Amino acid sequence: MEHFARWIVKRRKLILVLAVLLLIPSVFGALGTYINYDILTYLPKDLDSMIGETYLEDDFNMASVSMITVENMSTPDTLKLKSDLEGVEGVQKVMWTSDFIDVTTPKEMLPSDIQKFFYNDSGATMLIVQFDAPSADAKTMNAQKQIKNILNKDCFIGGMSAILEDTKSLINKEMPLYILCAVGASLLILFLSLKEAIVPLIFMLGMLFPIVYNFGTNIFLGQISYITEALATVLQLGVTMDFSIFLLHRYEEEKLTAASDEDAMVAAIKKTFSSITGSSLTTIAGFLAMCTMQLTLGEDIGVVMAKGVLLGVICTITVLPSLIMTFRRAIEKHTHRTFIPKLKRTSNFVVKHRVPILIAFIIIFIPFFIAQSKTSVYYTIFDALPQDLPGIAGTNRLKEDFDMTTSHFIIVDDTLSEKSLSDLSDELSGVDGIHQVLSYEKFVGGAIPEMFIPDDVRDIFEAGGHKMILANSSYKSGSDEQNNQLSEMIDIVKKYDPNGVITGEGAMTKDLIEVADVDFNNVNITSIIVVFVIIAIVFRSASVPVLLVAAIESAIMINLGIPYFTGTTLPFITSIVIGTIQLGATVDYAILMTTRFREERNAGHTAKEAAQIAVEQCSQSILTSGLTFFAATFSVSLVSRMELIGVLCKLISRGALISMAVILLVLPALLVLTEPILRKTTFHWLKKPEITEKKA
Repeated sequence: MEHFARWIVKRRKLILVLAVLLLIPSVFGALGTYINYDILTYLPKDLDSMIGETYLEDDFNMASVSMITVENMSTPDTLKLKSDLEGVEGVQKVMWTSDFIDVTTPKEMLPSDIQKFFYNDSGATMLIVQFDAPSADAKTMNAQKQIKNILNKDCFIGGMSAILEDTKSLINKEMPLYILCAVGASLLILFLSLKEAIVPLIFMLGMLFPIVYNFGTNIFLGQISYITEALATVLQLGVTMDFSIFLLHRYEEEKLTAASDEDAMVAAIKKTFSSITGSSLTTIAGFLAMCTMQLTLGEDIGVVMAKGVLLGVICTITVLPSLIMTFRRAIEKHTHRTFIPKLKRTSNFVVKHRVPILIAFIIIFIPFFIAQSKTSVYYTIFDALPQDLPGIAGTNRLKEDFDMTTSHFIIVDDTLSEKSLSDLSDELSGVDGIHQVLSYEKFVGGAIPEMFIPDDVRDIFEAGGHKMILANSSYKSGSDEQNNQLSEMIDIVKKYDPNGVITGEGAMTKDLIEVADVDFNNVNITSIIVVFVIIAIVFRSASVPVLLVAAIESAIMINLGIPYFTGTTLPFITSIVIGTIQLGATVDYAILMTTRFREERNAGHTAKEAAQIAVEQCSQSILTSGLTFFAATFSVSLVSRMELIGVLCKLISRGALISMAVILLVLPALLVLTEPILRKTTFHWLKKPEITEKKA
């Protein structure tokens, strides 16, 4: 390792040149990475709702659909609007009553269900826009953008496709703000905690490389979610900044005894390599645990963040030393007093009052432990968006004007007889909350002779060996009412066609709820087991991982219990990933504290003395790292209009503070009290136990 470290120091200019050159393909890779804005597409492909989506896309060419409510517009103007919409690239078809009957024919000639579908009592009408590509496809996104430019104040576009385009626009607008806030807040904390005035800038410059590399290498994944895109920079900045802090502190320590700055940096790289790589393993493992989720969004976030941590470690031991050595004169020249002190009084207090501290912590922990299982969660992603977005406003208008809150697409085999289809439609119509059921048979059985029904209409409802029935629901997706409604509808559909499926936002959200419940348990258990094993191997101990994981998990439960007492309802994804993120990101603090405690015990200090020294010496690093993580994520939570991003960042930032407090106050008390157990259950916990025992 020493040869490698010395090579880095000697070849620092070459390393910086290569690092800068690698930014070029990384930027192109980042720009070429597809961003997926539809979380529902991450559901397992073998679910009925996802199979149904495949049928809609492949057979019916209904990969995505939007509904446009038109108010106070004459028939000629509506026809012109329809024509304009059909001219938009990416739009396959625009359906209105003119496709069924001549516009001069009274609308009363339409079957009643068809009439109610396209017109409301106040005279508003609805156009259905069918797109060539899926809702989250760039082609559909561009089409949605053009459509919104065509519509006037009396037109309102709603549906998933419209909302996804709103999401894209909002994310693209806010992303620079997220980065600006995270970087600015981190710089402030680093400036207050480090005596070298320009080191924070060097740290940020050093972080630029792994962040850009991470985004650039995402192109090999094919795509990433917008949630991953929004959080990756902030999380990578907060999680890996402590690696830079550890290296700098070690470099300054080695300068006191080394013959030259170069030798000091060689020693710093050599001595921090094992601790940085060891600490990163738990963080990487925590993120990779999300790959066990059935909802592949977890794999998306987990792989990107694990990759980001790995790249952060590589750059910390290569690029950052090169930067520090290049600017070392300027670093030494510009210094100031630090504002984050070593917690000497705190260390004495913690050791002296260790038993009362633990009792108080347990008393505090119990209600939060109970509360975290009672925290309310919502699954409708659109609820996490600003309600003034055009797509949201248009979807709400659909509910107001047409009582169309959610549309269910029922797809069955085309061998079903007309009578069976008719009976199926009748039974679906009788389900609570279903106020409209449309099918081809509604046209055929209505006032319009089949010979006058255009082929396009038949193609809408019959294609690829399947028939489709559209059922409009008054219930909101993700609600208990709609989930019960869908359960009843599934039973009805399966009675007529065992292979029949129901898809659409409501059905996919119902599946999302069921999948998320399983994922929550799987991810948490996996992350705990993996981190436990790594700590057990690192310390060669059966008890140390129990102690450290218990400390962080208690902090996580407190964090997740707070929303119950504040009456906050969390987006479902936060409850799944927050535990893994908090565990992976903050367990390093516990490892650092425990390692220093063990080191001081082996230096001949008693358990009490070792705990005091560990708290005092580790406090600055933990506070700097924890507060930087807090500042980066909390600042984003303040500016984000997207509730999903804002709430997740708020939970992460609060979790960093809680974990930091537990490590600085509770863990040292636990180490002192359990030290006899640690000695017996850890291989070579003390190198000279007999001497230490006498001193103790």
